[in-house]
Amino acid sequence: MTGTGPSRDDIFGFLRGVVDPELGSDIVDLGMVRDVEIGPDGQVGVTIALTTAGCPLRAQIQRDVRTRLSAVPGVSGVRLAWAEMTADERSTAMAKARWNVAQRPEDISVAPTTRVVLVSSGKGGVGKSSVTANLAAALAARGGRVGVLDADVWGFSIPRMLGVSGRLAGVERDGRRRMVPHRVPMGDGFLEVVSMGFLVEDEETALMWRGLMLNRGVQHFLQDVEWGSDLDHLLVDMPPGTGDVQMGVAKLVPRAEVIVVTTPAVAAQKVAVRAVAMARKTYLRVAGVIENMSSFVCDHGEAYALFGEGGGQALADTAGVPLLGKVPIEPAVSAGNDTGAPVALGTGPAAEAFRALAMRLVDDAVPPAEMAGCSARMLEAAEAALDAADAAERVDAEAAGATGAAVVPS
Repeated sequence: MTGTGPSRDDIFGFLRGVVDPELGSDIVDLGMVRDVEIGPDGQVGVTIALTTAGCPLRAQIQRDVRTRLSAVPGVSGVRLAWAEMTADERSTAMAKARWNVAQRPEDISVAPTTRVVLVSSGKGGVGKSSVTANLAAALAARGGRVGVLDADVWGFSIPRMLGVSGRLAGVERDGRRRMVPHRVPMGDGFLEVVSMGFLVEDEETALMWRGLMLNRGVQHFLQDVEWGSDLDHLLVDMPPGTGDVQMGVAKLVPRAEVIVVTTPAVAAQKVAVRAVAMARKTYLRVAGVIENMSSFVCDHGEAYALFGEGGGQALADTAGVPLLGKVPIEPAVSAGNDTGAPVALGTGPAAEAFRALAMRLVDDAVPPAEMAGCSARMLEAAEAALDAADAAERVDAEAAGATGAAVVPS
């Protein structure tokens, strides 16, 4: 990204985060982004070609494109133009759909309709895991179907904070062994939880893994876990900083969004800017900032800014994203984390703050597409074509076996 604004390559990179929820591929990969123009005033024009003029996915694509690009520094507005694919373009998209269907075993096991949110921080000690656990609990309590992936492999703490323990079970699916998350009913919804804490002997076990091993471990959690197809959200508790795990997750889940947690201290805010910068360099949307440990309010109503003031708002202003909320310092938060009883399920200022954050996150979500759309028909056609090709190969193989002739793949 240049100092004056984004380049065409930057815009195409961010558009790779707009994923067709039925085909599971981004609109750039499918050839739907026909043109990008960037005006000197920061206005970005995008021309998108749909498979059919009346495609019911149009409304979702429009909202998702605007949401992604509006958060890019230097973009003052987004203009969308629509076109219809030519026969050749539709044929190319069909080929890509067929390829994706054939390669599905290598994809992540998170449904395309699940909103993936990476809860990140520039440094440790800002309460990122606490925010993840309580935000997940608040979303589930209001009826959400929420996955929680503890990607902080070295410093896993989600099992204790959510009061979940025990080894993960395994299941054989399509010739492949998968892990089954712990499912925890909560309020009107449920949580599905996965952590390295469920794979070690006890929570005091020290994992002395190098960066590439950490990245591979998180990759297993995204690819080899039986995440439910009905999840609304998957919250990923990221390790602090900007290392191998962050880069690996960005590559595996380009549609993911990032929430950055900081404290009011200026020192923490300056470090958290790096997490924002990394997210944008890997073309992930930064959904906003959460200021944790905001202030302490005593019984007589006096507020004390124990860790300073203004860090969350300063980070949000620097990043050009909203400050989603502030979570006050409250003894009940740490007590709930220690006993596996998230404060978000109780009462008090912190509980109210987490519930407000959950509401904000839901309101900001892109609604799921109608699964009877044009791309659904494309996918059905792709699957039918693959089935027909497999059947033809079996017939050829049987014929070759009967005649002794060799079958040469076309």
